[in-house]
Formats: sequence, structure tokens, C-alpha cells
Amino acid sequence: MKAKSDLLTAARQKPADAAPPRVGRRATVRMPATERREQILNKAFDFFSEYGLTAQTRALAEACGVSQRLLYSVFPSKSALLSAVYEAEIAGVFKAVWFVQLRDRSKPMEQRLNAFYREYYDAVLTRRWMRLFLYASLAEVEMASTYISSIIMQLLDTVIEEAAHEAALALPLDRAERQEIAWILHGAVSHLAIRRHIYHNDSAIRVERVIDLQVRSFLAGLPPLLLADAAQRK
Repeated sequence: MKAKSDLLTAARQKPADAAPPRVGRRATVRMPATERREQILNKAFDFFSEYGLTAQTRALAEACGVSQRLLYSVFPSKSALLSAVYEAEIAGVFKAVWFVQLRDRSKPMEQRLNAFYREYYDAVLTRRWMRLFLYASLAEVEMASTYISSIIMQLLDTVIEEAAHEAALALPLDRAERQEIAWILHGAVSHLAIRRHIYHNDSAIRVERVIDLQVRSFLAGLPPLLLADAAQRK
């Protein structure tokens, strides 16, 4: 998973106070290969979410208490390590059952959206997940774009199709336009996580209340939006 831009080369030379902390050389504790892989993977998630994807694996190895040679015996390249982090910590936390629940038409759409986005916020949009995802976006690696194309686009399709079905309204013919409408809600919830976790924009209003407001605003604005689109197509 190689960065596509050379503009980050200069960013590798970070100030001393921004560099990952170095630790003294320690004896490596022996453990089974599967446990070692899990240990490095868990530490890599924390490490890259704090210091970015340009941080060197030597510092990661020191943080794990292993040699760089041992780290590369588990993950043969930094690209392989980042791919494993993506599979386990970015895409891996998204639950397939959420699609089933969003399509459960025995429940009102407002209830379905509230339930999903509350769980999504708590399980996926954590501080370290958001930091790693944003670092990946800035580094122009495939991690962020792959997540959006493989998971989020399907989510957007599901949200807009189910919301339009409940409102008995026709959808725009263009799939990209339908997804942009669904981004209105998904983007609002994602930005809520950015405000709380990245900007440290504290608020007395609970996350659940904000999500409820966003869901109701989206559903209330959908009928006039889709009706106007249908009228333009006549």
C-alpha cells in the first residue's frame, strides 16, 4: 500500500517533540506466532493513529519491544502491515448485520437510522479510528478510498433506498446523485466524530441527541428534495 505522493517526504522529518517516543533496548519476550502478530497489529493501530503512516517501523518495533528484524519476520513489509491494519481495524469493525438491520422494514426508518448510527459512532468512529483514517486520507494511500468504495458506497445505497421506500418516493436515476443525498446524513455523523475526537469540540449535548437531530433533519428534508427531482424529470 504505497503512498502516491512524494509531498510527504519532508513530513518525515518531524520536530523532536512530535517524534514517537524511543524506548531502551529490551529482551524480546517469546510468544506464539499468532499472539506476536496480534500484539504487533494492535500496537500498530495505536502507533499509526498517533504518529501517522509516515512514522518509521523501527520506532514501532521499539514500541512493541521487539527488533525490527522480528517485526519484518511477521509482516514482510510496511505495506503488508498497513494492509493488515486496514483489514482488522478499519474495515474489520464494520458489522455486516448492520445492512440487514437497516433493511428491516418492520421498523420505522427513523428508528433504524438512529440505531445504526449510534452503534456506528461508538464502534467505528472512535478517536484512534478517525485519526488513522484521516492520516491515510492525507497520505493518499488506498486505505481510506478502499473503505469508502467497498463499504460506504453500499451503505449510502442502502440508506437512500430504504428512506425513499418508506416515503413512497422515486429515487434519482443517477446512482451518484442518490449517494450524494445519503452523504448528507452520513457526512453529518462523520463530521460529528471529527468535531468531538479531532477538534475537541466539547458540547453538553449528548451524541445520541445530535444523531437524532441529524436523522430527523435528513428524513424531513428528503421528500421535498426527491419530489423536486421527480418534477424536473417530467
